[in-house]
Amino acid sequence: MKSIVLKCLTAGLLLVLGACASQPQDIAELDRARMAVASANQLPLADQVASAELEKARLQLDQAENALNAGDDVEQIKHHAYLATRYAEIVQERALEKTARDRIARSEAERNRVLLMARTDEAERAKQAALLQSREAAQARDAAAAALAEAREMERQLQELQAERTARGVVLTLSDVLFETDRAELLAGAYSAIDRIVEFLQDNPERRLLIEGHTDSTGAESYNEDLSRRRAEAVRAALIERGIARDRLETRGLGEAYPVASNDTAAGRQQNRRVEIVVSDKDGEFPDAARR
Repeated sequence: MKSIVLKCLTAGLLLVLGACASQPQDIAELDRARMAVASANQLPLADQVASAELEKARLQLDQAENALNAGDDVEQIKHHAYLATRYAEIVQERALEKTARDRIARSEAERNRVLLMARTDEAERAKQAALLQSREAAQARDAAAAALAEAREMERQLQELQAERTARGVVLTLSDVLFETDRAELLAGAYSAIDRIVEFLQDNPERRLLIEGHTDSTGAESYNEDLSRRRAEAVRAALIERGIARDRLETRGLGEAYPVASNDTAAGRQQNRRVEIVVSDKDGEFPDAARR
């Protein structure tokens, strides 16, 4: 009886040892499955992009582990391990794909942001350029209007002075009624004309005057030249006394050299006895023809 029991125990032990000997110590497929599922579990996007596949990978790995513990057939363990690895790889692929898409989306968003900023900057520059052009146009209109108003005022003042536009420029002529015959001192009646000239110069501080004295042909030429110079100087002195700067006034005595009428008649000689005043341009310059 004891020998029978001993034989049975020995047979059972041999079966157990045989079963253990049939299971390999390490199954490479199962190790790969464990690593693949562990990596998939650590992916932040795994549950978002492949939750079903991740769950299947976990399930197949659990079945492989259970089969190993139960001592099931090695091929069955490898089959579950293969499926677990494949599902884990799908999870990883989808996570990587989602990461790449997100990166592309961020790059596209950044590109669109940069383009928008560029378009915004360009639009702002165009707006500023338009505003500048508008301001420049308004300034040009204002300048043109001011120039027109200035020209009209200038024309009005010249009309009051009875000045004429000639090839020599704007010329104002003062007749000999400002002086006694053969004298260079201004008569009292001359100062109304002098005052109008002062007012004109005060309103136009950039203008200068070229004051020229003229006589008729009566008397010696040298005497007439000196008389014409003294008469021009008398006009200049009267202007200076009323506050006009000296450097704005230039005088010349031209004597009888430039008659405007015949000296054969009293009326002609009266026209020739005169003081001509040439007005400069707004830059204080005289035309070339102004100086005889």
